[in-house]
Amino acid sequence: MPEQDGIRPTAPSLDELSNPAPSPAPSPAPNAAPNPAPNHAPVPPSARSSVPRPAIDRPSRWLPSLIWLIPVLAALIGAWQVAVWLGNRGPTITVSFSTGDGLEAGKTKVKFRDVDIGQVVAVRLGQDAGRVEAEIEMAKEARRFAAKDSRFWVVRPQIGAGGVTGLNTLLSGAYIGAAPGASEDSSDSFTGLEAPPAVPYGLKGREYRLHADSLGSLAPGSPVYYRRVKVGQIASIALDASGQGIDMSAFVEDKFTGLVGQDTRWWHASGVDLRLDANGLKLNTQSLAALATGGIAFEAVDGRKPAVPAAAGTRFVLAEDRAAALRAPDGPAVSAVLYFDGSLRGLVVGAPVDFRGIALGEVRSIGVEFDRQRRKLSMPVTVDLYPGRLGESFLETLNSNTGGDALGQMVARGLRGQLKSGNLLTGQLYVALDFHPNAPKAALAMRDGQLVFPTVPGQLDELQTQVANIARKLDKIPFDEIGNNLNKTLVQANALIARLDGQVLPEMRDALTAAKQTFASAETLLSQDAPLQSDLRRALTEVTDTMEKLNDLADYLERHPESLIRGKPQEKKK
Repeated sequence: MPEQDGIRPTAPSLDELSNPAPSPAPSPAPNAAPNPAPNHAPVPPSARSSVPRPAIDRPSRWLPSLIWLIPVLAALIGAWQVAVWLGNRGPTITVSFSTGDGLEAGKTKVKFRDVDIGQVVAVRLGQDAGRVEAEIEMAKEARRFAAKDSRFWVVRPQIGAGGVTGLNTLLSGAYIGAAPGASEDSSDSFTGLEAPPAVPYGLKGREYRLHADSLGSLAPGSPVYYRRVKVGQIASIALDASGQGIDMSAFVEDKFTGLVGQDTRWWHASGVDLRLDANGLKLNTQSLAALATGGIAFEAVDGRKPAVPAAAGTRFVLAEDRAAALRAPDGPAVSAVLYFDGSLRGLVVGAPVDFRGIALGEVRSIGVEFDRQRRKLSMPVTVDLYPGRLGESFLETLNSNTGGDALGQMVARGLRGQLKSGNLLTGQLYVALDFHPNAPKAALAMRDGQLVFPTVPGQLDELQTQVANIARKLDKIPFDEIGNNLNKTLVQANALIARLDGQVLPEMRDALTAAKQTFASAETLLSQDAPLQSDLRRALTEVTDTMEKLNDLADYLERHPESLIRGKPQEKKK
């Protein structure tokens, strides 16, 4: 109750509370209708003033009500949850990918060793719309994945050099794989890899740098072999700075790094080495997997384990095959040019330069030049020759002061370059250096610091020349005159045959009949019971006796030649 006239109201008694006084009637509104008369008479003002007013004690204002404990408790619980969430929250990073295939906000997980360490919360296009950015909230224990050299990639089903991977994503969907970095610097922006790393995280080993002229069938993840045992894989592949070769990194596991030395040779092991020689057919390859996915191999020159392993990052040259890798060092190359007049179809860069079966070098380039003196086009073929392949003595001779004279004498004796067919099926050509004693005389020349070897026409050119010579000789033969004479001869032969049929054949039949009769008569005379046969036997017997007597006479005269004059002496009578 409000205070009036400075009097503090007092609290009402129990009787007053049980029998409250009637409240004064409200004053009527100015235009309101008069209220009906009350059932009792109004209290006079003197009576109202004598009624005691209640005394009211106001409650203390410094104690809060218990109802406020509920929002305060709710606020404390919320603050505790926020603190717990902030304490368990990891870093928020952004990873950009070339495509958003398989990425979904609120669903795609980030995994390491099949353990969830984060989740994609937003997927959006980059500023240039060339890449897709995935915002990822990492777990508290994944703070090390914010290192600057951490790697991220999307795991999808794919077939690669390491086999089939990501099959579990067919049901669960794609997820982001991660590998923590070792850098002390952190970052919140990363560029995702297009494919999983070839070397699994945590696998210890060493990486070696390789340089090759061509990639072949190699790819990141292709195996590395030592004596057909897989000891590592290719970690990365890239073009070199000049764009003329391939730089790659070969990872070898830690337990096999002792097999790599400074003189270790590396080569492509993804091809098939098929040889047909006097020992039969030989097929050599590393494995069936190497045929499909490619691979490389290494081995020491002597086949033994090196005494000192090569350090990580050592550079090696990757050869085309095992034979080329284990071949003795060729030494410096000698550049030479050979000019050919015929067609070079079938000759390619890299074709061998052969000297009596020995690969002396290879073709470096093929061109065409216009010879102003002869007014014709010539084909220069630049080759790299390795004289060391012909022996140390030959190399020492070339390096001496008389090296030029030695080559000049060889050219004077007929050393020439010639194109020969290396494969009849493919038509490939190679350059053959050999002695041709009947070749036209030529001299060794030098042009722009390169040796110029004289050449002779190739086998195909010689064959074409011989065919042309034969054709010219055939053109000189009077085939028309020969045909006319042959026709006349045939006419005469036909006339002779007709004469034989009309005259000669009947006479021949008569002669054969007479001969048959003669043979019959002779057979009759020569039969055993014929008189002629008996007379002939008697005559032969007499001739035999006569011959025996003549033999006796000859023997006697040989012993007594004087009897021809004196006669045969008479035997003395007894």
